[in-house]
Formats: sequence, C-alpha cells, structure tokens
Amino acid sequence: MATSSDHNNTIDATDIAIIGAGPAGSIAAGLLRQYGHSVTVLEHQHFPRFSVGESLLPQCMEFIRQAGMQESVEAAGFRFKNGAAFACHDKTGQFDFTHKFSAGDGTIFQVERDKFDQILADGAASQGADIRYGHKVLAVTTDTNGASIEVAAEGGQTYSLHARYLLDASGFGRVLPRLLDLELPSTMPSRTSLFTHIEDNIIEGAFDRDKISIHIHPQQCNVWFWLIPFQGRCSVGVVAEDSFFQRYAHLEPKERLQTIIAEVPTLSELLTKSRFDTEIRQISGYACDVKNLYGNSYALLGNAGEFLDPVFSSGVTIAMKSAALIAPLVDQHLKGKPVDWQQEYATQLKHGVNTFRTYVEAFYDGRLQKIIFSDTQPHDIRAMISSILAGYAWDKSNPLVAKPEARLNAIYELCNAS
Repeated sequence: MATSSDHNNTIDATDIAIIGAGPAGSIAAGLLRQYGHSVTVLEHQHFPRFSVGESLLPQCMEFIRQAGMQESVEAAGFRFKNGAAFACHDKTGQFDFTHKFSAGDGTIFQVERDKFDQILADGAASQGADIRYGHKVLAVTTDTNGASIEVAAEGGQTYSLHARYLLDASGFGRVLPRLLDLELPSTMPSRTSLFTHIEDNIIEGAFDRDKISIHIHPQQCNVWFWLIPFQGRCSVGVVAEDSFFQRYAHLEPKERLQTIIAEVPTLSELLTKSRFDTEIRQISGYACDVKNLYGNSYALLGNAGEFLDPVFSSGVTIAMKSAALIAPLVDQHLKGKPVDWQQEYATQLKHGVNTFRTYVEAFYDGRLQKIIFSDTQPHDIRAMISSILAGYAWDKSNPLVAKPEARLNAIYELCNAS
C-alpha cells in the first residue's frame, strides 16, 4: 500500500478511496481496514483544522467503538455530556439522555472538533489507512469496475488514483455532488449560522455544563442559539433564516453576534463577563440534498449526501451512521457478493435522516417547542423523545421513530389540549 511519501508514480491504486478525513471518512476507513482492504484517504486540508459541530450525540459512541477508537477518544479529556437544555423567556425544558427509551450509550462528549477529528484520523491511520493530507480531488470518473480519480498534491504535482470503490466523506465540500452533477436544492429554508469560540467566564453553577444549552429568541421562535461548554470555554452561535441577518448587515461580525445575543436575556446574562477572543465564522445555505446516495462504484457519506440543520447536533451522528452502514456493504461488493444499495444503504440511512427532519421542521414551526416546554407528557413519551435527541433515530422499536410525523403531531395535540 502506498504511503504519503510514495507519490512519484503517476498512477496509484487502492481498494477503497475516501474523500475527506472527517468523522465519516475516518470511521469508514477504520471499519474497512478491519475487513483487510487497502484504504486511501484524500484530505484537502491539513489537520488539525477548525470545524463546527462540537456537540456529539450518544449514538456516536457505538460507531466510535466499532471502529476501535473508543479508548483514544475517552482518553482525550473532552467535556462530558449527558443531555440537552432548552430555554425561552421563563420557560425551560431538559432532556437527560440517560433517561431514554432506546438501549445504548446515554452519555458522550462536547468536543473541540480540531482535536477530535485528528484523533479519529490518527486512529484510522494506526489501523493502516493511508491518509494523504493536502491532496485535492480534481476530477472523478466511475463505472462498474471502479473509480478513476485525478488528484493534486501540494507543490503542483498531480497523479491518478484508481479505486475499486469510492466514498465521498467530504462534508460541506460535497466533492462528488459537484463533480458528478448530483446536487439538488434542499427542501429546508436557507439559513445562516454565525458562531465562534469564547472564553466564557460563566459563574460556577450558573448552568449545567454537562448539557448543550439551546436558547430560543424571545420574539422569533425560529431563531435559536447554541452554547456548548468545553473546559473553561464555549462554542456559541446563532442560527436564523438569511433574512434575519439583513438588519445587522452594517455591523462587523463580532459586534453583529454580540448584538444578536444581547436580545436574548437567558443567554446574554450568562455571557456578561465572556471574552470574544476568536474569529467569528459564518456558514450560509448549508442545507443540501442529492439525486442519489450511490452510483457505479461510489457512495456518499454524511454531509456530502444531505445536511439538514445544526439544531439537534445530528450531523456527526448521521455521518458516522452512514460509515457504519456502508462499510460491510463495500466489503461484500469487493468480494463479489450482490448488494442492494437502495434497500441496504439509502433506505436504511434515509429513515433516520427523515426522523431527524421531522423533528427539525417541528422545532422551527413551534410544534416541538410546545412539547419541549410542556410538563404534561407521560414519562415514557419524554423518554422516546430523549432517544431521538440522543441520536437513536434509527431505532424502529421506538414508536416515535416508526411513525415520526403522525406520533409527534399526536403529542403536540395532547400538549395543546392541556
């Protein structure tokens, strides 16, 4: 198997090529190495690098464990997480993920993604994956025999890589959707996230640092803020439709974010002594979809296929789930066994994605907020909701996963009637 120093040849070969070394790519690489396949990961950037999406869901621990990376993740000292807390005006609602319907882990971590993603990539490399940083995919052609990939390495050198199978784990880079004309407009409204990391200086005990804290704008229920605690620092951001930010367009990014936060007493009071000491970043129009999640000798993982919204921190969970689903199927394919990619991959993945979609849409139109802030649901119903918020959106033994839209509406009507 080639290493990152072996790029003098113009043609290279591997069993599986993976575009991107983020969570989807690294988990897929680790799992595929367990089957004995050669794996080459092409990562455009150099690690460590900044990435948003710091609040993981407990379901992720299953995939981290499967990929043999649990020990290194647990040893990293990340902030413990056991749930989610919501606030709007004087209303609050909490979900403890250890009190959930589904079996499996109920705790996880809040992570600085530069460090976390590096740990996963290093874990895949330690298992024999060839991770090539600074290598950009320029062009791709695929057929039933595999994929031919044109790659630019640093220094202007280009080379061809032939893979028996290709996985796109490029996240928001969406390499294959762009190169193979797979992109579709999302059905979700276009939204923008404005965010940064801060030295929070929050008084000890002022809020539960073991939970992600979500604050809803007191006048606009479709505008919300996250506060994700680390050790002495926090990730903080606001999400709204693009039109919301137009009234703040005259402000510099730092003043813009601070001005919007000041409109939310539940959040601004916590951050009174905070120091905004890091670059303000923005992502716009991130919701996306594709025509197909797979084709001749390729499949799309995680955000490269579809991204909904950051409100329930589902992105990394969907990315890792896609990797866990695809790895055994690629192994079967490379061994000459038939694979029903639609039923065994796309349909399976989409069920959980659509469960999350139901809850995202219900959050923005107010139905889920009514449920979150209600104290009338039976304990078992709250446990079922907690399971979905903890990432167990594929557990069809949960009635709210089996029929998400109908049963969420029934709960909403129950709360409305009380």
